[in-house]
Amino acid sequence: MAPIRLDVRPLLLSLLVLVLVVAGACAPKGRPIGSPSGRRGAPGASAAALARSLVGSPYRNGGADPDGFDCSGFVRYVFGEFGLGVPRSVGEQLAIGERVNRNRLREGDVVFFAIDGRSVSHVGIVVSDDTFVHAPSSRGRVREESLTLAYWRSRFAGARRFVRR
Repeated sequence: MAPIRLDVRPLLLSLLVLVLVVAGACAPKGRPIGSPSGRRGAPGASAAALARSLVGSPYRNGGADPDGFDCSGFVRYVFGEFGLGVPRSVGEQLAIGERVNRNRLREGDVVFFAIDGRSVSHVGIVVSDDTFVHAPSSRGRVREESLTLAYWRSRFAGARRFVRR
């Protein structure tokens, strides 16, 4: 009688997938989380510098890494590099952090826009007194633009400061 050989690789792969799914389901959502270093406050200038360094990265719908970003994926990626768990969608990002008055913006603040004039649908990161970096789809690359341009000024919908707790 020949010995029976059992291939356990599919079982191990299924177990690994299950562990990853459960771990992802248990991760906090919708609010910033503490950084590994335990520091408090906003990433500020560091987030702005990282955002600027990504100018020229390609746009990719649903993208959230340097191979391609959409607007909310860009914000999530930048703040994730500083240990902040930022939600994936623009609407969820708008719901977290501290509100910031438009005339009190500083580096690292997150700005939101209602492109259609009604619902908030776009987000970017402030990198200077009057500029922000974002991942627009119209030209296919992450770019820096002025907040004072009439287009952005008329569509401004709010700002948030993401802080470490």
